[in-house]
Amino acid sequence: MEFFYATELSVPMSQMVLLLICTTVALLFGRIKLALLVNYLFALFWGFILNRDVLIGSGQSVSHFIYTYILFGLAVVFLAAVGFLIHRNQ
Repeated sequence: MEFFYATELSVPMSQMVLLLICTTVALLFGRIKLALLVNYLFALFWGFILNRDVLIGSGQSVSHFIYTYILFGLAVVFLAAVGFLIHRNQ
């Protein structure tokens, strides 16, 4: 549990502004599900791609857990996008 309290993740301000703009535009056009998907993608990117070095440490090999987590995260994004398209066409 100490790992979670001691870890500091950095997020570039430009990406935070981009997230705010994308979410605001999606919500202004009434695309609530798209706004949720955008927020999920940014969280996945910030947590496991941008800050990969902090999570796995320097010089260590990447565990299979991180690859599995990212693959499942991308599968969720794909399934959500397919679900949005199917629901929209009916």
